[in-house]
Amino acid sequence: MPNKRKALQTALIALIYLAVWEAVSLLVGKELLLPSPLSTLSRLAVLLTQGETWLYAGLTLLRIMAGYVIGVLLGVLLAVLTARSAFAEALLSPLRAIVKASPVTSFILLALLWLSSDMVPLVISVLMVVPMVWTATAEAILQTDPRLIEMGKLFGLSRWKIVKKIYVPSVLPQFLAACTTSLGFAWKSGVAAEIIALPKQSIGYMLYQSKLRIETADLFAWTLMIVALSMLLEWLLVRGMRRIRRDA
Repeated sequence: MPNKRKALQTALIALIYLAVWEAVSLLVGKELLLPSPLSTLSRLAVLLTQGETWLYAGLTLLRIMAGYVIGVLLGVLLAVLTARSAFAEALLSPLRAIVKASPVTSFILLALLWLSSDMVPLVISVLMVVPMVWTATAEAILQTDPRLIEMGKLFGLSRWKIVKKIYVPSVLPQFLAACTTSLGFAWKSGVAAEIIALPKQSIGYMLYQSKLRIETADLFAWTLMIVALSMLLEWLLVRGMRRIRRDA
């Protein structure tokens, strides 16, 4: 029953937003400036029947998710290194601060000088993910109760078992939260990188072409697809992480 109520509430909220969108579109009165929900959804339905739409969406997903996975792994490695070594933290923390403080557009333009347009979204996704996962994981490692570690040593646990039984349960909540948050940043930044770098087989390229040809309905349809893919990825990630927490 609660699930049914939640589904009805979600449907009602969606209808309210669609009604507001339709009302504003009618007030504007120009499809070129603001297409109606029906026009956008109709155009999206047409796009979904075309094979190249799925190819471009798949390649965008591949680039950004590859960058996301690399970023998570690199973030964990750096977190372990800097949590264990004060010198490594002093040496590497300025780089983390620079990446966190600099506009993503600057990194996209710099990456374009050195890399092919296909590689730019992947690299940008890595740069967005690493500082978040690194910071959260390092803090969680340092906050692990030292008394538990001492107790593990007294009971003769090996280093691997101390990591598995003490560090992992302690670090996991913050690590998983950072993974969820960084996914959204990786996705948005990756698509932004595609719009600037313009790899030809990508959602970002199609967004740019829609803007260039002033095809507003297409622009909205591609944007709707980006939002839907982002929500799907986050849903899958959250489900996977719940399972990991149960099994940990």
